[in-house]
Amino acid sequence: MTSPQARAYGRLPHVIITPDTEELLRSAARNNAEWCAAVTREGGFTETAWASARRTPPYYPDAVTLTRDAPAAALLAAVDTAGPGCSVKDSFAALDLGPAGFGVLFEAQWIHRAPAPPPAAAPSLRWTRVAAAGELAAWERAWDGEESTGLFHPGLLAPEFAFLAGRDADGRILAGAAANRTGPVVGISNVFSAPGTPPDEAWTGALSALAALWPGLPLVGYESGDDLATATRHGFAPIGPLRVWLHGA
Repeated sequence: MTSPQARAYGRLPHVIITPDTEELLRSAARNNAEWCAAVTREGGFTETAWASARRTPPYYPDAVTLTRDAPAAALLAAVDTAGPGCSVKDSFAALDLGPAGFGVLFEAQWIHRAPAPPPAAAPSLRWTRVAAAGELAAWERAWDGEESTGLFHPGLLAPEFAFLAGRDADGRILAGAAANRTGPVVGISNVFSAPGTPPDEAWTGALSALAALWPGLPLVGYESGDDLATATRHGFAPIGPLRVWLHGA
């Protein structure tokens, strides 16, 4: 029987899942799990999920499913559900964790952009790749609007990761995005723009930078609401739903 929590969020946008789409979804889920593992420096992988037995930092899940048939029992055994706060990214919106004390925190759509030339419109900011720890701390401050907590640590300044910063003439970071390459795809996440900076600038600048950094590779990520609409304007298409569950919600 489906729990009330799952039924309440049961009317997801209809997306036709073909074998090619399913492969993209698996690549997107794996890419996101690799990003979560790298940022949190926690957890381990099985064939069906990444999971951390210790509570992860804010904004990051304790587990990410990698396949549609990931078993809920094994997943829950791998995370800490002794108290509230554990979260699970159900990459295929296929689990029902309501009976285990979870509620749905939010839903989103995985998105995909086929390999394409850089956007025709040139970004108005100067976009560069963050290269040093001090720059990374400044990027995090711009992203969060607060002091850097070290969530994005210097270990992420590696070839397979990229923090992209859009700066004005005075060098202030007014927009940005993060990206990571895994296998055949590049994941884009944490796209942001400062108050007064149009969201389209962040996407235009990030896409231009990624086209130069990893040319010819498709992009994946996930968004919802207005951010999903903005991503769609920039050539992304929804390919399937995901659901994040929170224990004690």
